[in-house]
Amino acid sequence: MAGLQVCSVLVTGANRGIGLGLVRQFLGLPNPPKWVFAACRDPKGQRAQELQNLASKHSNLVIIPLEVTDPASIKAAAARVGEHLGGAGLNLLINNAGIAKLNSLDTETLEDMTQIYTTNTIGPLLLSQAFLPLLKKAAQRSPGSALSCSKAAIINMSSCGGSIASPFGWDLMQVVSYRCSKAALNMLTKCQSLGYREHGILCVALHPGWVQTDMGSSAGHVAPVTVDASVQGMLKVLSSLSEKDTGTFLDWEGKVVPW
Repeated sequence: MAGLQVCSVLVTGANRGIGLGLVRQFLGLPNPPKWVFAACRDPKGQRAQELQNLASKHSNLVIIPLEVTDPASIKAAAARVGEHLGGAGLNLLINNAGIAKLNSLDTETLEDMTQIYTTNTIGPLLLSQAFLPLLKKAAQRSPGSALSCSKAAIINMSSCGGSIASPFGWDLMQVVSYRCSKAALNMLTKCQSLGYREHGILCVALHPGWVQTDMGSSAGHVAPVTVDASVQGMLKVLSSLSEKDTGTFLDWEGKVVPW
């Protein structure tokens, strides 16, 4: 974990669950980032109370209002982050915000599929487009160095539920729209890795495990992995990512997840 040297990171969906866990552990690193940007829908609302408490104790934590399905909100967030960074650029964009609905194959609807796909797949696409200039700027400050999270990276929070090769959890939760959106996010990650490699930007899809969050427990089952264990594992993985990993789909322990 000490190997993860990141000057700036932005985490979406940062007011609870895995997003909040990531923010906490970035702030707690031996050499924390100069800037931790925590993005969520309603920074002043009750659901962001823990984030507000953290911000009162950490001057390097900046809470950014962001609705990942709204292009205007995304543009405004990128502008605010850019102002804080000056000319430094953004090292790490973690597209963590996501939603799920417990729909089966028979109960899936146009409205739910559209909402979930827009949040889980189109949101990360639009965010990566908006923050690309800042990511490129960070990469340019490390000319010649190999791809890594310390240089510039996009991490898309996926799920093994999006693996076409593995039917994991089908008997517990069909969540068809969620699975489809994450499978599409995996392909987006692959496309980004091909399109952004020339700019020095690493792109990886990460499965955080089945984690004890509101989403992970939504079907009434107890998830086996704590937020802390998942995030610690993912930070370790992030510290070890290199050129060979761009475009891959890994889990929180660094194992390859089948596409």
